[in-house]
Parts: sequence; structure tokens; C-alpha cells
Amino acid sequence: MFKWKNKAPINKQLLLRQLLLIAADILSFATAAFLALWLRHEFDIDELLNARFLHHVLYMLPGSLPVMVVIYWLLGLYNSLWEFAGEREMVMIVIGAAATSVTHTLLLFMVRLGIPRSFVILQFLFLLLFTLLTRFSYRFVRKQKEKYQHSTAEEARRTMVIGAGDAGATIVRELQRSRYSQNKVVCLIDDDRNKIGRYMYGIPVAGSTGEIIALAQRFRVEEIVFAIPSASEKRRVEILELCNKTDCKLRALPGIYQLVNGEVSVQKLKDVQIEDLLLRDSVSLNGKAERNYYHGKTVLVTGGGGSIGSELCRQIAGCKPKKLIIFDIYENNAYEIQQELKYKYGERLDLAVEIGSVRDRERMDAVFAIHRPEIVFHAAAHKHVPLMEHSGCEAIKNNVFGTVNTADMAEKYGVEKFILISTDKAVNPTNIMGASKRLCEMMVQCRTGSKTSFAAVRFGNVLGSNGSVIPLFKRQIEAGGPVTVTDKRIIRYFMTISEASQLVMEAGAMAKNGELFVLDMGKPVRIYDLAVNMIRLSGLKPNVDIKIEEIGLRPGEKLYEELLMKDETLDKTENELIFIERDKPLSREEAEEKLQILAGALEKAEDHSGSPYIKEAIRRTVPTFRNPEELNKNAEQAAEMKALHQN
Repeated sequence: MFKWKNKAPINKQLLLRQLLLIAADILSFATAAFLALWLRHEFDIDELLNARFLHHVLYMLPGSLPVMVVIYWLLGLYNSLWEFAGEREMVMIVIGAAATSVTHTLLLFMVRLGIPRSFVILQFLFLLLFTLLTRFSYRFVRKQKEKYQHSTAEEARRTMVIGAGDAGATIVRELQRSRYSQNKVVCLIDDDRNKIGRYMYGIPVAGSTGEIIALAQRFRVEEIVFAIPSASEKRRVEILELCNKTDCKLRALPGIYQLVNGEVSVQKLKDVQIEDLLLRDSVSLNGKAERNYYHGKTVLVTGGGGSIGSELCRQIAGCKPKKLIIFDIYENNAYEIQQELKYKYGERLDLAVEIGSVRDRERMDAVFAIHRPEIVFHAAAHKHVPLMEHSGCEAIKNNVFGTVNTADMAEKYGVEKFILISTDKAVNPTNIMGASKRLCEMMVQCRTGSKTSFAAVRFGNVLGSNGSVIPLFKRQIEAGGPVTVTDKRIIRYFMTISEASQLVMEAGAMAKNGELFVLDMGKPVRIYDLAVNMIRLSGLKPNVDIKIEEIGLRPGEKLYEELLMKDETLDKTENELIFIERDKPLSREEAEEKLQILAGALEKAEDHSGSPYIKEAIRRTVPTFRNPEELNKNAEQAAEMKALHQN
């Protein structure tokens, strides 16, 4: 038996709004006609009431009104969301008013009822005005109500928006319009002098970026929004540094691509991270050559689950390699990067994960025999300075002999290139970890006669990597402090994980044999300043809400990290940010002698604490090894002399 389908339930609220709009339009039409005639008779009401034109208009109203409603309905003037109306709705209103006026006039002519010619234009203008008023009065009232609520709400944050361009305008509009916004924009900042002193959506453009601190105090600003996606990295850092001195919460649009893709919105705002305050421009490396080089190659990454190793895997996977092998001793990290790459690339990426230690020579042999890699990135290493100072034997076993095992397998199985991941701590090392990485460099550089091209890449501290200072500071701030720094004077060089990985990739592509690649790390950062900035970015005051405590230098730690860039010992490459350290390599015999010394120290240390034996072996095998106390003392004296000279 046939059954009627259930109809969708009637939206009573929508129907009521439509009926109210229709009633308002009918009243507007009649009023517009009356006013047009009244104006035509120079506001003489008696003359108007006796005029035959008025009777003609009233006669045609019953026929004209349904036509008007149909026209408005077809143009969507009863179905639009007027609180979000824009240019399209404005155009439709103009078309609707014009079409209605013309239709009414034609009907009058059709029944041979005369009217003044001025009536047509005047009626159209009045009808257009009334239609606009009925449609946008609701929007106006709603906005005023929201502004009042924002201005009176206790939780509304007084907000400064930096940038009075397209992005800034969108952010201001959304912050004012969104019912979920808890921000009250009180001022705008822009360096365009033509904008200063003017208003955007009722908000004053109060001054330039140089006045941020003073204006934040004047307007009692609680939150600052950076809305200049097109700003250079250098300019962005300069402005955010000024903002960070105000103790205001900072948020920003991620980048210019937001404008290109039309994605500027409150939802795209993110809290400013310490990476955004990196005191130099981000390194941008040439990606075309590296993508072409790694395309179709079988690549092995040891330590592929670590911070640098996993980012290398991401970069390599994007180059469409023939096969990618992740090798790591810690299965949890290896599993995470495996699942991430599987999800992103699926069957397009031939991916293998092998669990094992680079210290296990037989395991390394088996992995190379199975997969036959053409390129090897050796990122597996112990890297924590204090832990390796306590467990020096493990640093030598894993870092030095693990590198030797991997390099030997690379030669045995005819690997095309072998790239060692090194560190700036290998420069005049003062600790076991740094010395072990310098030995790794030696073990790689000595293989100049091999068919495999060996190279090492040296860079500074990596922001956000496992065990780095930034995650530690974040945890300490979340716990309420104190934030601990070893020494207020200590400085370090920083780069992002992405930068480090790109450097390694490009250096690997240009490597020939025995090179030691070095990245221009820019200006050093004082760790104490890093702690201060992180506390401020958390919306807290350093040494008021969160204490900063000095705990003293750790064993083997340098006060001032030495410069990687020394013009007299460096050669330029095609990339202006990558250099090659001129360093005379050891012979294979000399390298073997050093390994024998280290192996002997490890044997002696089996039944002892190990530290004296390992330290003595390092002094014999690493000529540049320095006593940390003596080095720090010399560095202090040099810093004092420099300050005295400047004064």
C-alpha cells in the first residue's frame, strides 16, 4: 500500500522571521510610494490627499504587493542569514527594489493610470532604503549587543592587534563578531603612517611597532595578536621580542600561506612558541637538489626513531625513495614514526623497520645484507652530556665503536654515501660525549680511499629535541617552578629540527669524501634569556610568578659554546649557509691505534668505575680535548677583557 513520505518538520522560528520580513516589506512598499508622492507635492499633505496620483497608486497596491514578495523570494531575500550578509546580499536588495519599482510602474501604465516620472525614481530610492534598514537593523542591534557584552564581561581580555592590513582586519572583525570570543580589541598597531590615527571597525590604529610597550601600558592590554603573515622572519622576531617584554599573552597567525589560502581566522591563531623568538632568520635550504638525489634510492637511517632521525625519515620519505629503512634500538619511537609514515604515504612508500643496536656488529651485518642500502644516515648516538660523563664507557661503545661498525658495513656492502650526524660539542670537547663525537668524525674522515663517500655534518643544539633544555623548562614552568639554569652567562647556538634535517640532507647530496660540513648557526642565545622568554610566553612574570635558579655548571659543561664558524679554516659551498671544515684526516693506521687505546681502556674499566680510564684514553686520542675548568676560566677572562675594552 502506498504511504506518504514523512515531510521535514516545519522550522517555526524561520517561518516567523519570514512572515515578519514580508510584513515589513509590504509596509516599506506602501510607505515608499506615499513618501515619493508626498515629496513630489513638496510635502503638502492636503494637495497630496486630493491628487489623483495617490488614488492610482492605492488602486494598484493589491496587485503590486504579491509581485514584490515573489521577486524578493526568488532573490533569496527571505532566506539569507542577515547577521553574516555581505556584498552579494547588498546587490540582491538593489536588484529587488529596482525590479519591484519598475514592475509597479509598468502595471500602472498597463491600466492607463498616469503618474509623475519622478515618482519611479523616488519610490525606488525609498524602497531600497527601507529594505536595507529592515535587513541590517537586526545585524546592527546584534553587533551592538555583542560589543556591549564583550566590553562588560569580566573575562574579556583587552587585546592589541599588530597589523592593520587584510589579516588584521579579518581578525578584528572575527573577534568582534564571534559569540565565542573572549577578546575586546582596544587598539591596532601598524607601521604605515597613513593608517596611524585612523579607525578600523571603530578601533583606533594607535601607533607603530616601536610604541608597542608604551601603548600596551596605556590601553591596559592583556593579550597581543600578531597579524602580519607577510612579515619576514627577521622582522617577525623583532616585533615578537618587543611584545614579549610587555608580559601580555602572545598569539600569532602561522604564516603568509594563511592569506594565500584565505584561511585567516581566529581559529588559525596559535600561541607564540619559543621557536618563534629564535634570534636569527630560519635557515632555508635548497630542497630541489636533495629531492632529486634521494629519489629512487634505498636509504638507511640509524637512530631513525630519535628527534633528528625521525625528521630525516620524514624528509626522505617525501623525496620518493626506492626504500626507507628505519633502524633503532628503542622500538616505541621506531613504531611511532613507522605509523606516521604509513598513514601519510601508505603503499607508495616501501618502508622497513629494524630493531637493534649499532654496537651489535652481527646485527648490523644482517641488516645491510638484507636491505643493501645505497645511502646511510648515521644518527644513532648517546648525546646527553651529564649522563655520558657518568657512563663514559657506554658513550665510547655506542658512539665510537657503533660508528665504526656501521661504517665498516657501509664499505663491505658498497654503500654509495655515509653521512655521520655530529655536534658542535665535538669542537675542542670538554666532556666525554663531545670527545666521543669528535672520535666518530675521525673514524669517518680516515676512510678517504674507500669507494663509499664518507662525510660528517656538525651543528648546534636542536630546539625541542629529546632531552633539550626547552622541554625541561616547559615542564618546570607547568609545575610552578623554579626554572633551573646552570649559569646565567652560559650561551648556546640553536636551530630547529627541520633546519638540522635539511642541512644533513643537502650536505649528503653534495658530499664527495671525507668532508666535515658545518652550518652557519647565526648568533648565540643566552640560556637565561631563553628561560625568561619562555616564562613570559606562558603569561607569567620571571622571578615573580616563576623563580629562575642557578644550579652551577654540570660536569664537563662549557660556559661559552665555541663558535663553529672560523673563516680561516672553512671553505664555502654552493649553499651560503653550509661550509666545509678544513681538517687533515687521520690515516687508517692512526685511526686503528686510537681504537686500540679506547678498547684497552674499556677492558680496564670493566671491573672499575671507568671514568679515569676513559678520560685518560680520551686525552691520548683526542688532541683538542680540553679541561672544562681551565677552558671556562679562560672564557671568563676573555669575556671580561672584551667588556672592559667596549667600555
